[in-house]
Amino acid sequence: MQPHPNRWGFFFFKFQIIAASFSYGKIEKLKSRKLLEQLFREGKSFLVFPVKVIYLQPVEPMDFPVKVAVGASGRHFKKAVHRNRVKRLMREAYRLNKAPLHQLVTSQQKQVAVFLLYIDKVLPPNGDLLQQKMPVLINKLVKELNENITPHT
Repeated sequence: MQPHPNRWGFFFFKFQIIAASFSYGKIEKLKSRKLLEQLFREGKSFLVFPVKVIYLQPVEPMDFPVKVAVGASGRHFKKAVHRNRVKRLMREAYRLNKAPLHQLVTSQQKQVAVFLLYIDKVLPPNGDLLQQKMPVLINKLVKELNENITPHT
């Protein structure tokens, strides 16, 4: 790991903490249009109500082992503030419960793209329901990845 100077001349080290971190940074977000299209076209899915999970092991290498995107239906939530609230609650629940998924993917040198889609028609009053369901969802995803995905080469 090479140090690099910032504009004031101090040296910092670049590194990534994957499994122990509770962050959900820019590098972890799934934004590639090409990868999103491939995910919806070829991905596998399962349901842990109120969230539908669509996942895929991408063919091309990614810059981070797990990339996640969240969404809420515009059909069920007409106002953008309601869609944004649902997405914010899902991101928070994922951020706090992602450790088992990251440990599996990094230990087995896999890569996975995941889309979390909120499918309930009712706006959650708070994040408690999603906080309860997210560990179940992630454990099910880990189980499916263990069964279906081969190591990335």
